[in-house]
Amino acid sequence: MSTSSAAPAARRWWALALIALAQFMVIMDTSIIGVALPRIQEDLGFSQEDLSWVFNAYVVAFGGLLLLGGRLSDLFGARRLFVAGWVILLVGSAVAGAAGSVAVELTGRAVQGVGAALIAPSALTLLMMLFGANPRELTKALALYGAAAPAGGTAGVFLGGVITEYVSWPWVFYINIPIAVLALVAAPMLMPAGGAGARGSVDVLGALTVTLGLGAVVYAIVRAPEVGWASAQTWGVMAAGLVLLAVFLGIQAARREPLMPLSIFRTPNLGAANLAQLLLGGAWIPMWFFLNLYLQQVLGYSAFPSGAALLPMTVLIMIGMITLAPRAIGRFGAKAMTVAGLAVLAVGMGWLSLVRPDGNFWVDVLPASLVAALGMSLAFIPSLGTAISSARPEEGGLASGIVNTSYQVGSALGLAAMTAIAASQGADELGNLPALTDGFSAAFLGAGLIALTGAVLAAVTLRSPRPEPEPASPAGRPAERGSKAGR
Repeated sequence: MSTSSAAPAARRWWALALIALAQFMVIMDTSIIGVALPRIQEDLGFSQEDLSWVFNAYVVAFGGLLLLGGRLSDLFGARRLFVAGWVILLVGSAVAGAAGSVAVELTGRAVQGVGAALIAPSALTLLMMLFGANPRELTKALALYGAAAPAGGTAGVFLGGVITEYVSWPWVFYINIPIAVLALVAAPMLMPAGGAGARGSVDVLGALTVTLGLGAVVYAIVRAPEVGWASAQTWGVMAAGLVLLAVFLGIQAARREPLMPLSIFRTPNLGAANLAQLLLGGAWIPMWFFLNLYLQQVLGYSAFPSGAALLPMTVLIMIGMITLAPRAIGRFGAKAMTVAGLAVLAVGMGWLSLVRPDGNFWVDVLPASLVAALGMSLAFIPSLGTAISSARPEEGGLASGIVNTSYQVGSALGLAAMTAIAASQGADELGNLPALTDGFSAAFLGAGLIALTGAVLAAVTLRSPRPEPEPASPAGRPAERGSKAGR
């Protein structure tokens, strides 16, 4: 990954801005439809049980195809896949915005997810190509990239509220179109053209089984509160999903050129860092989802104030990821910061679980949400950097696809599980503020336990790198070293 030395410095940082925009967009598209769902349901005729698939159709396609996106990035070049992803995202956004029926809406959302599955791993690969040769610059680049993810999630809720309240719900999809056009114009000028170093075939069967398997598991969890956890449908669909995932692993073990070579997990820290990302997504996404519902359904906020109330978290996360996290990683190492960040996130979630039916933003929401945001900002960058820097350069796209998959799958499964827990505690009783609050409190507590589990497992499984001898400078003094992203 020597491209960083060849690319002019200014162009590399403009390229990073485009990469961060890509991360912002693919995460924003998971959250921007939240506030608009009641309007979409009314206009298109969604049933209550099917409405969640406006969210899940995107997330399942996104998470299920990320591995394929990473493999295609290695085979055909990251820039080509980056551009192709934006084209597909543009088409899916146009279809979803213009939809006049349930089937067309879900098709548009799934197509958006396919585009995002090509954009996300190729964007990370391009980042490594541009900044991988300089550890200090790489840490800064990852901080900016990492800040774009939670910023996109929170901005999606905020923009969704503004657009739904003051424009119309199709524009939560149409907003992607001008941004996609900008990306398509800028990418050929800013992004390096190399990166297609791998050779081989595409494991279509592997991509199909992992996507269907993940979709079945998410579907079973999402539908369980409605049809019953003990029902034959729940366990039948869950079993089918697990069988498909087992078949996927079998295919990967048997194929000469698998979609995800299982040997990559023998790389030190790669599996542990991906586990941390999975549990981080499983804790964080349910938190902001139910926090938005608490603000609207219990505290009585409308769409716009509810989105605005989440902005302090976004600001703290961006400051933490850009300024605090890189310095902390350089001083304490990636393992310590991953563990500490997940632990702080768990504390914030536990505090949020104390929300009251007659609470208020300043006491029940703001302090605890800022603690949670601090934990997110400390844990995200070191676990992400460790995951992608552990792999060999020629496996950069694959590593990017795996870590994005881990976070998205964790997000989908965490949200599905916490939705089931919240519903079991009364969160489906609209208008009953004590019951709603009990349900949301249970979801916050459950998400906190996920984060705490992540902290414990990261402490046990992540390895700290051995100290490297400091090279002597010409004056005989130790030369200053940049901190590595993988520490």
